[in-house]
This record gives sequence, C-alpha cells and structure tokens, in this order.
Amino acid sequence: MKILVLNGINLNMFGKRDPAQYGTITLAEIDNQVKALGKELEADVECFQTNFEGAMVERIHAAHGDGTKAVLINAGAWTHYSYGIRDALAILKCPIYEVHMSNIHAREAFRHHSVIAELAKGQIAGFGVDGYLLALRAAVSAA
Repeated sequence: MKILVLNGINLNMFGKRDPAQYGTITLAEIDNQVKALGKELEADVECFQTNFEGAMVERIHAAHGDGTKAVLINAGAWTHYSYGIRDALAILKCPIYEVHMSNIHAREAFRHHSVIAELAKGQIAGFGVDGYLLALRAAVSAA
C-alpha cells in the first residue's frame, strides 16, 4: 500500500522554528519515524516537502495516477488559504488525512479555518509527530 506524506511551506524548518509550538524535532526525524512505522505496517511511505505551491500541486496531480492509496498532508500555512492545493486534493480518489503539529484551533484566529478539512477523512492537530503516526495508522487500517 502506497502512502504519500505531504509537507508544505516552512515545514522544512521544524526543529528551528518556534519550538514552543512545534517542538525540536526536525522534518527529517518526522519522515524517519513515519517511514519506520510504515515499514512495520507494511506500507510504502513516500515523504515530500516543498515551499513552492506549484510543486505541491504537481505532486498531488502525480498521486492521482501513481498508485497512491492515501495522502497525509500538513500543508502548513497553505491549509488556511490555498484553494489551488485544495482543488488539486479534490481530484484524488484516495482518502486524505490532514495533520498539524500544533493545535491550530488554539492559535491565532486565521489558523482556525482549513480549506482542506472538508476533503479530509479526518484531521489530527496538536499532538506533534504523533499526529503523523496516528494518521498513518488510520490510513492503513482503513485500506
């Protein structure tokens, strides 16, 4: 089972950016933990991060025909306003799981709204790296 993990804008700065919100774990460490759990669950996990909205849309488009069975996405700030990423995700036939390291509902008001949420099978926010692992477990168990 192929699972695609997408990380958006500024998330390559995990470990350096606002440790009070995101902790000190790096994106590479998150990717390693998700891939290790994927191996344990017999899922093929691919992790992709970009700071360029068009590159994110292109990767989502590629997922439409590459055998991807589920998408886990932490779109970062794009969560709150990128209709381009939302519309690309809407093309997918596989389930989408929205993940956030911090609790977006306990932060600034503009972060409370997700343009992706209505497309997602579920949203996990506020549990740090565990959110990715929970989403991966949910994706595999739903398959």
